[in-house]
Amino acid sequence: MKIRNIFLTALAAASLVACDEKMDYKEYAINDKEYIQETFGRVAGFMTRIYNDIDYDFGNYYGGAVMGAATDEAVYSHDGNAIETFYNGSWSPAKANANIWTNCWDGISYCNLLLDEFTGLTFPDYVNDLEYMQEMHQYNNYQYEARWARAYFYFTLLRQYGGVPLKTTNMDADEANNLPRATADEIFQFIDDECVAIKDSIVEDYGNLGTYAYGISETGRANNLAVLALRARAALYHASPLFNPNNDQTLWQKALEANWELIRTCTTSRKMSLASNYGGLFAKDNWSASDALKEIIFGRRVAASRSFETYNFPVGMSGGGAGGGGGNCPTQNLVDAYEMTNGMAINDAGSGYDPQNPYANRDKRLALTVAVNGESWPNVISKPLETYVGGDNGLPNANATPTGYYLKKYVDGATQIAGTSASTERHVWVIFRLAEFYLNYAEAVLALTNGDGYAVPTGYTMSAAQAINMVRKRASQPDLATGLSAADFRAKYENERFVELAFEGHRFYDVRRWKKAPQYFTDIYGMEITKNADGTFKYTPKKVQTRQWDDKMYLFPIAQSEILKSGALTQNPGW
Repeated sequence: MKIRNIFLTALAAASLVACDEKMDYKEYAINDKEYIQETFGRVAGFMTRIYNDIDYDFGNYYGGAVMGAATDEAVYSHDGNAIETFYNGSWSPAKANANIWTNCWDGISYCNLLLDEFTGLTFPDYVNDLEYMQEMHQYNNYQYEARWARAYFYFTLLRQYGGVPLKTTNMDADEANNLPRATADEIFQFIDDECVAIKDSIVEDYGNLGTYAYGISETGRANNLAVLALRARAALYHASPLFNPNNDQTLWQKALEANWELIRTCTTSRKMSLASNYGGLFAKDNWSASDALKEIIFGRRVAASRSFETYNFPVGMSGGGAGGGGGNCPTQNLVDAYEMTNGMAINDAGSGYDPQNPYANRDKRLALTVAVNGESWPNVISKPLETYVGGDNGLPNANATPTGYYLKKYVDGATQIAGTSASTERHVWVIFRLAEFYLNYAEAVLALTNGDGYAVPTGYTMSAAQAINMVRKRASQPDLATGLSAADFRAKYENERFVELAFEGHRFYDVRRWKKAPQYFTDIYGMEITKNADGTFKYTPKKVQTRQWDDKMYLFPIAQSEILKSGALTQNPGW
């Protein structure tokens, strides 16, 4: 068997997970598997490659645009960006947006190769090394990490395509291209079976390994909580309308159980809780900050860069001169979803909302996610933002925000994006965090109680309302009102998920799995801001886009090139 162009590293363990270590990749031309099997470090290179195929969304797939810009979260300020294919009618098998497809199959292939060819080794030439026992402990865990990663790649494919070919052994291209599509149910079952099989074998806590401690940060590797989290999220998706058209209640029960197991394991066995600082979950030091690590279950490490800031900093930051790219501009749809601090929606009678002072007394998550007219942001400039028409950061400047807002979440406001002082910062894409699973649990409860948000399922100790209130408490928002109807409670739940998980990659898939895209994804609003002669401002909500939707878009088209080279791959309905 010939294996070529495998990326290895002399210190693979450090490059996998330690953000404080330089990622130092080298490329080797390798002729046979025996060469790789000789040393721990060479095998460790496979795990490096596998982790590098895990998805993240810092604008890396669509020229700066995040997936949220194809939803009601954002509008990308550069006309003609590839993200527009999701809603302008040009999406097709010939223009399939297949980045994730390619990455996932690459990751799955490496997982299968590691599991088939590079497990059960003992590296006898190194048995007398001082670190031999630590390296063997780490190596023996790779098989479980690889099985978790393979299941994660399949989940990522599943949420976009539905059923896909199920490839669980190393095989050549001809064999792989002739595999038929498994059903979505079969892929969900595979994910669940894999998670159950490895959850008690994979390392529980890399920070508490006793004599096997590696001496470097390992918090970015999948542990048993990442396994439970994948199982819980996949179970929720399986139970959702897109994949559960007959509303099979056993699937909702399974989702309830899986999300509850994850919550209980986090909060009891591991003493985790929601971070006190919401903004810190997305800051440059979230990989090491103790408060953030109370909540973060797994994050995707990304090399130090200023690309995300360059994409998303406001245009005209220097008073009409050099600035950022404008980028992913939050919508009025999202801004309106943030309640008043009294817990009332802005359109509720008696809420206290002032349309001409629209950001006063709002849920504090708004200020941590969205940059608004008049605030001093980013930190590298002291001049307040001018997102009003004619302002330094507003229209009609090229690439200025079309919505009146700029993005703050995940954007490091202290990064210098140009000049001799230009800087780079680490970024970690949070894939699993505890707050999501309180919300997942609430959704499963609602499905099993006919929408009764206050009922506690038999055998459990938390209602949907109590789970949602856990998340709201961190934001200093009051508990949900009592006595809400099933429909009103469901609307509150969906709204809470919208604001809590904004720009974390959930909205694109949440609305699809609910099959509610026409309700949320067609009419996109911004805020038109004009400056009055006396220096005050007039705020007028305005529709900025009407987007196309077709129900075939609940699932991605498979690229025509993949269909043509396969003897068994079939296209998704409608494409």
